[in-house]
Amino acid sequence: MKILAFEVRDDEKEYFEKYAAKYQCEITCVPFSLTLDNLLLVQGYDGISILGWSSITAEIEDGLKKLGVTCCTTRTVGYNHIDVTHAHKIGLKIANSNYPPTGVADYTVMLILMSLRHYKQAMWRGHVNDYSLKGLQGRELNELTVGIIGTGKIGQCVIKNLSGFGCKILAYDMYENDEVKKYAEYTDLDSLISSCDVISLHTPLLDSTYHFINNERIQRMKDGVVLINCARGELMDVDALIQGIESRKIGALALDVIEGEDGIYHEDKRTDIISNQSIAYLRQFPNVIMTQHMAFYTNIAVESMVKCSVEAIHDLINKGTCATSI
Repeated sequence: MKILAFEVRDDEKEYFEKYAAKYQCEITCVPFSLTLDNLLLVQGYDGISILGWSSITAEIEDGLKKLGVTCCTTRTVGYNHIDVTHAHKIGLKIANSNYPPTGVADYTVMLILMSLRHYKQAMWRGHVNDYSLKGLQGRELNELTVGIIGTGKIGQCVIKNLSGFGCKILAYDMYENDEVKKYAEYTDLDSLISSCDVISLHTPLLDSTYHFINNERIQRMKDGVVLINCARGELMDVDALIQGIESRKIGALALDVIEGEDGIYHEDKRTDIISNQSIAYLRQFPNVIMTQHMAFYTNIAVESMVKCSVEAIHDLINKGTCATSI
């Protein structure tokens, strides 16, 4: 069994070696994305592994099948960068990956606390020996109502983490979970949007959730609301966020992901001009925290994503199915 892995970071290589030995397969690692221009590289391989920057279109999928590739796995939980419908139509098998929810959940709580305590401004002042307190008075989490939209594995873990802070927790999901009900109160979306001091998104990116946070919903939020996104950038309309920050409707914004991050995040752009004006503009606000899509980035998660990817290709080829098949 031969696997070609695209977009491989240095921190993934030891795990590819580990699971190549475990599953007795040959894995070739390359640092770049799969595109139509380099599609011929897959010839002779049984399966490919990608990250989120490779856009697997119907045209690429047709090429993969023609060149003998039978399966494609993504080392991400989300798979909106893959045309799954067309893949199913032509018989190209697709699988995603998973990892424990604790890393993203911990990171989410960290961003909430940093936002509430104005840590960005405090850090900046410290760099220039300004240790003044004016403008840094924060709020205590135990006095606030936090809304969690999406109560899958990560949303549930965030809720459990927050339960120790003594805050009131509201939750919204189309499918309610009995475990969540031990720590949070399910409510309708409109009630959550209008009554929470902090709102954090933990939903997948679907056609129905694209720009889930928009001007209309922001206007129905409490003045000074804190918004957190460690899920998918496209869940939030960037223009609406900018308007909300400028009007002070949004009191603080913490984004680990943002629409238009492709080709920017996970790259060293110190000597480049950032072409995405929205990213550059949002970053300069004192109440906006932006990190480079790294909430997932722990040793446990990295190994898990590589393991899932290799294991899925092995099982799809040898068994016809796998635990993470889409």
